[in-house]
Amino acid sequence: MAILRRALSYTPRDAATLERWRAVPPAVAGDSMNRDRCMDATVSPIAEGYTMVGHARTISVMAGDNGAVHAALPLIQPGEILVVTAGGAGEVAIIGEIIAECAKAQGCAGIVLDGAVRDVASLRKLGIPVYAAGATPRGPHKGFGGEIDTPIACGGVVVAPGDLVLGDDDGICVVPRALCDEVLAKGEAHVAKEADMIAKVRSGITTAEIIGVAVPEPTAAAG
Repeated sequence: MAILRRALSYTPRDAATLERWRAVPPAVAGDSMNRDRCMDATVSPIAEGYTMVGHARTISVMAGDNGAVHAALPLIQPGEILVVTAGGAGEVAIIGEIIAECAKAQGCAGIVLDGAVRDVASLRKLGIPVYAAGATPRGPHKGFGGEIDTPIACGGVVVAPGDLVLGDDDGICVVPRALCDEVLAKGEAHVAKEADMIAKVRSGITTAEIIGVAVPEPTAAAG
């Protein structure tokens, strides 16, 4: 089957704006979108200490086939994040050391996959963040087809080309392009609010007092 590629056109956020985004964790971005747009816990970092911000380059693969990923590698623009849907299948690894090395050489800022990877020890040494739903030594085939630069569903979240992808130790949050300015403003305000709450907690004020949750009166013991 053929690999299909959709026309892609989006205006990347400038470097200064992306730097501001680095101070907004995925959890805060999700909270700023009604606690939405966060990928399932099944898509998790393969190593600790990852942080990443970048625009999505989307790929949809056929089950057990990574030909579309190889076809997309020459298209990567520096700072983009590969977001790949494999339908959550964990029986076959879609990405391994060679693909990750090539993606890194192209300037890729990270890889997100709702499927399996392999060569995990080598991936952890590469310095490029990788998020996946699992690992297996079984490798993929090529030639079944796939799609590049089309909206996909990954980790329970719709991802369109050019959406902003945020990652850290908690996982992945995706901010739609149309909401980026609004969510950035809300996220920065939320970060400041949380810093104030932490300062209050450290001074001895409880979270119940801060958010206004009443401590209930005890009821009579049963029997």
